[in-house]
Formats: sequence, C-alpha cells, structure tokens
Amino acid sequence: MPNRLAPPARLSVRAVLFDLDGTLADTAGDLAGALNRVRADRSLPPMPLDVLRPHASHGARGMLGAAFGIGHESPEFVNLRDTFLDYYAAALCEKTQLFEDAEKVLTEIERRGLRWGIVTNKATRFTLPILERLALSTRTVAVICGDTTANAKPHPEPLLAAAVALKVDPPDCVYVGDAERDIVAGRAAGMKTLIASYGYLGVDDTPEHWAADGVIHSLPELLDWLPESATSDAAGRATPDMLLR
Repeated sequence: MPNRLAPPARLSVRAVLFDLDGTLADTAGDLAGALNRVRADRSLPPMPLDVLRPHASHGARGMLGAAFGIGHESPEFVNLRDTFLDYYAAALCEKTQLFEDAEKVLTEIERRGLRWGIVTNKATRFTLPILERLALSTRTVAVICGDTTANAKPHPEPLLAAAVALKVDPPDCVYVGDAERDIVAGRAAGMKTLIASYGYLGVDDTPEHWAADGVIHSLPELLDWLPESATSDAAGRATPDMLLR
C-alpha cells in the first residue's frame, strides 16, 4: 500500500460509518467456502482463500468472476449466483469474525461519545444475521444494506441514509472502507473518507488515486484520526451546540 496519502490528523467528525466486508469484519473465509461448494458441484477443485480474498468486497459478481471467469452478462451467471448465495446463507458465520481489536476500537469510539454505523452493499438477509452473531446488532441503530435504499454504493444514497439514521450531518461523518466505491460514495455524500488497507485490496487497485482523506493499516489506527470527544472540533474547541442536535 503506497504511503502517499495524508498522515493521521484529527478529523472534525461526530460519527464513524464502516463498510462491513473487509473493513469491520473478515468475511472472506465463508464467502470462499460457499464459492468452493459451487465449484465442487461442477467437479472443479477448490480455490485457495488467498486467491479469492481480494474479490470478497465485490460481492457475488466479483467472486464468480474470480472462480468462473464470467460476468453478469453470462447466461450462467444468475444460476451460479443464486446457488452461491444459497450456500453462503447456510453458513454465514463459520469463519467470519471481526478484524483484530475491532471490539476495543468500537468501545473507544463509544467512550468518546461518537456515533457509529454500518453501510454495506451486502443484502439485508445476510447482513443482519452476521451482525447478530458478531454481537453488533444492538450497538448501533444505523445499518444500511445493499437493498435498504434504491441505490447501492458507489451511489451516495446509502451513506446519506445512514447519516439520517444517526442524526448527524454528512460532513460530520467519516466513512471507512476498503474498496474504491466506498471512497467514491463517501466523497459524493460530502463525508470524510479513510481507506482500510488491511482489507480486500487487490493487486490492481490504486488507492493512492482514490482521493481519500487518509489510510489506516489496522483498525486501531482509526482512533488517531478521530476527535478525542464528540463535543470538540479538530482544533480542540468546545462546540456545545452539537449536543442539541
């Protein structure tokens, strides 16, 4: 990951929004498991996780493209997609887990009085059970899935919906994600953006060109970008009017 992005600086924000796959939770193992079951149905050998991992943020289209070399225009795509998703739904959290120190980071975000939520392109039928099993479902009221709004990322609509749910203005939010569409959506929504380089970046990705505000190489590094308190701006000045919103 190039280091040409800005070094950590306290952002003037009141809320943090996370992408799910590759940012807050490591879901690649279960996605790869479902995909390899589809391959087994067709007498194909399993693909290694390290080969499939960079495609895990790109949903069924990315995973099927990696495994079968097809796109959504292929006549086989719908059948393969539906089979893949059925297998995935049957084994959502066998290997899925939060990234290292995620619990500590979320606890510290809450301690600082910042609000947080999740914006993912993953469908609701997968997202909510995963959040339940990861003990996150009761910790935030802002969970925007790929089918929550009319448009998914890179459209800004899901991020704007999350800001409404958190009762925070978009410029007072930072969105953390590991894919270009996350940064595009965040910037279009008027939010600050950070790249999670520890996620599912591929060898062809060029995050230094995504115009994000910065990059984090682990979840704990996020804390260096956040204000010490939700009632202070980046210069450390108290802003009590925020408490009235």
